[in-house]
Amino acid sequence: MTHGEAAAALKGAELDAHLARRNEAAVDDSGRRAAELAEWQRIVQLLAATGGPYDPDTDAVVQEELAADRRRREEAEQQRRQQQQLADRAEELARLGRAGRLDQSVPTRAGDEAARDLLDDRGDYRAATVDA
Repeated sequence: MTHGEAAAALKGAELDAHLARRNEAAVDDSGRRAAELAEWQRIVQLLAATGGPYDPDTDAVVQEELAADRRRREEAEQQRRQQQQLADRAEELARLGRAGRLDQSVPTRAGDEAARDLLDDRGDYRAATVDA
């Protein structure tokens, strides 16, 4: 995208925003529309400064947003894995408790208290059996 194309797109977005002000149903989209206009303005200014075509691969703002999206996905995946490990440990404790094999020979692990809380929330916690 060249500077001229970006400027034309900005003018089109401004016209759309102006025309949408008359439409009451479009009021809900005003935040999205403002963000779109701000992004077009940023791209036009970026292209005016660089003089070259627009490339999202070299746009620092876009790359920062993509990196933030990746971090959020990685954090969500890490949280999902932790929750799965907790559920697996809770199930292991419950299984050992039901079999009568949960005694002092079963080593305590970090996170066992959270696993017991999970069992308690599920109604599958037997304090005397699990805590023994």
